[in-house]
Amino acid sequence: MGTDTVRTDTADEAAGRRREQRGWYFYDWACSVYSTSVLTVFLGPYLTSVAEEAADADGFVHPLGIPVRAGSFFAYSVSLSVIVAVLVMPLVGAAADRTGRKKPLLAAAAYTGAAATTAMFLLDGDRYLLGGFLLVVANAAQSVAMMLYNAYLPQIAPPEERDAVSSRGWAFGYASGSLMLIVNLVLYLAHDSFGVSESTAVRICLASAGLWWGAWALIPLRRLRDRRSGSDQGAGQAGGAMGFRQLAATIRDMRRHPLTLAFLLAYLIYNDGIQTVISQASIYGSEELGLGQSTLIGAVLLVQLLAVAGALGMGRLARIYGAKRTILGSLVAWTVTLAAGYFLPAGAPVWFFVLAAGIGLVLGGSQALSRSLFSHLVPPGKEAEYFSAYELSDRGMSWLGPLLFGLTYQLTGSYRDAIISLVAFFIIGFVLLARVPVRRAIDDAGNPVPTTI
Repeated sequence: MGTDTVRTDTADEAAGRRREQRGWYFYDWACSVYSTSVLTVFLGPYLTSVAEEAADADGFVHPLGIPVRAGSFFAYSVSLSVIVAVLVMPLVGAAADRTGRKKPLLAAAAYTGAAATTAMFLLDGDRYLLGGFLLVVANAAQSVAMMLYNAYLPQIAPPEERDAVSSRGWAFGYASGSLMLIVNLVLYLAHDSFGVSESTAVRICLASAGLWWGAWALIPLRRLRDRRSGSDQGAGQAGGAMGFRQLAATIRDMRRHPLTLAFLLAYLIYNDGIQTVISQASIYGSEELGLGQSTLIGAVLLVQLLAVAGALGMGRLARIYGAKRTILGSLVAWTVTLAAGYFLPAGAPVWFFVLAAGIGLVLGGSQALSRSLFSHLVPPGKEAEYFSAYELSDRGMSWLGPLLFGLTYQLTGSYRDAIISLVAFFIIGFVLLARVPVRRAIDDAGNPVPTTI
């Protein structure tokens, strides 16, 4: 009888874990439309055109009296949004671990981002400052929400399941992005048939991403469970000061795990390159290669479709060769693909689609496997704190790539020079990751070492 009870409890626990995992996947489904439709496709070229509308005769806008080339305004806004996220994420991560209440914080961040994205419908005329503000709010909120979302991974998946669960989450996100891009493409190409201008069609696409984000976020918020941390006392005391003290304690604690820090440094470098390519690719395609918006949407749609297969395929490769080797292989592919992008001829959409296919096949897998590999390096009970540091690496230091991209363009006037400068991130990241002994790092963190890693 006792054995039957244990078996029932184990089956119930497994069923509950699967239910949570399915709910967890749906946050990627909800928020990835922002990354795809807004950040990657529409907002860069559109906000740049709005800034150009407001620019002076020399092509400069002057936010807060600072002369900024209109073509660099979007990249600088992305950098500023990440700096804001850097300031907020450690406080939220410390509060989440201290109270064990990640879900209300996830809801607050998700709906702040969704509201700011929906408000992008108001971007018309020369309102480039409003566009920059909404981008900063939405992007920072997305970073905070993703930090909390990622921190659930060690709690809802045992070590042997994490590569597969993380890869499925990314696949859900890319499938969602593909679906909405198809809808966006129909609206954008046939905007006259719908009785709206091209500008209005773009603003509808931006706002629809915010509505999608908010609506689908309800599923993970219903299914994910909070786990009490056992350190709730004092949770209401001087939250900001306590958060900074906790952040300082987290940094001191991470120094006791130097191999985890070594992985974070490698990830910081190569992911900065990935995030910059994602956010600046449409600018490169439209401004340097002279491609139309429909071509850019089609290329990003191809990336999304292939990224679903790429994320799942690289998840299977990781089971055979290990996550570290698979990530290293993806960084080689990133380097070759980006270098090839420098030589793309202008006005040749076919070659741009070939480049997009190369990106799609490695994009989802490199990010999904990095997330699952890091989850093995987190000391038990410190998930949100350490994933706050991870998210700082994921997005928090991703201001450097857009800043370098924007500065290179400002100094040279060439987007080709700007895009080739990003190759260094992948080469340096490869060298640093290759030097990390991940098995020893997992063991030092106090976690069981999987058979293949």
